[in-house]
Amino acid sequence: MDPIQGKAAGTAPVPLSVLDLVTVGEGRTATQAIRTGVEIAQLAERRGFHRYWVAEHHSMPGVASSSPAVLLAHLAAHTDRIRLGSGGVMLPNHAPLVIAEQFGTLEAMAPGRVDLGLGRAPGTDGATAAALRRSDRLHEGADEFPQQLAELIRFLDDSFPDGHRYARIHAVPGPVQGPAGRPPVWLLGSSGFSARLAGTLGLPFAFAHHFSAQNTIPALDLYRESFRPSAVLDSPYALIGVAALAADDAKEAHRQILTGALSMLRLRTGRPGLVPTPEEAAAYEFSPAEREFVDGWLGNIITGTADEVRSGLDDLQKRTGADELMITANAHGGEARLRSYELIADAYGLPG
Repeated sequence: MDPIQGKAAGTAPVPLSVLDLVTVGEGRTATQAIRTGVEIAQLAERRGFHRYWVAEHHSMPGVASSSPAVLLAHLAAHTDRIRLGSGGVMLPNHAPLVIAEQFGTLEAMAPGRVDLGLGRAPGTDGATAAALRRSDRLHEGADEFPQQLAELIRFLDDSFPDGHRYARIHAVPGPVQGPAGRPPVWLLGSSGFSARLAGTLGLPFAFAHHFSAQNTIPALDLYRESFRPSAVLDSPYALIGVAALAADDAKEAHRQILTGALSMLRLRTGRPGLVPTPEEAAAYEFSPAEREFVDGWLGNIITGTADEVRSGLDDLQKRTGADELMITANAHGGEARLRSYELIADAYGLPG
């Protein structure tokens, strides 16, 4: 099986995958959120979704995905076939050797099923990023990303040249222990920097359409224009993350996505918290400026009945030429998110 390029199932135009933020709703716990994440991964596996990724976010009460590698180990123990990965690990927050060892361990636990998606953003605010890195020199994280990436790949491949200061350091589990596969590296981004870098290196690219929709087509064009064939890929391969939520009727879908919009509004205005309930979101009195933000946020979510969401996903794929759609369904409770993925799978006639 190709470790990168999936196959479309049912009537879907391209492979469908899942991005999970492992959200924690008001009145719920991280334990419940992680249990829901397992249920979503199992549903995705049963229904023919290609991969399931978790994101890295820190100091955000509404998410439980601060440690992708730990979550992926748990998910690997509760699934059998679906690809599992990070969407993504924020590399500037970590030593490359540590990431190589973590994902080498995951590869040993779930051979041939692990993806290593990497981003260069901190995944949090500046103060938290400083606490993670034990440094206030945050600008270095992005500036040094290409160097960190090259170092990480060297550790994954055990390929530092003789004379290099790391030549005698081996990431384990890894190639020094014998022939074995290693997780494919993906670059994640929401602008042109990572798009160009992914293309130049011949790596697969994942674009965050769900929060940077205005940059999607320019970034994908830049990725394809910059692409150089590599040992990993002969031609470009790009997936896009898309926010989508289906419900049994459009009114209920809107009721659910408003919770995520209010949660994001609070995060952007320095008031992060648990994801509010649909009742709290419906009762919230938005100021004109807040309403403008929320309307813009909601406008980037494909929502409605299963058929409406399918139509929206089809249109997005045609407009962008994306090779894969990675769907994130954010709502207060797990039931609405599970139902959304089930409805989307039904709309495309996916197996199971």
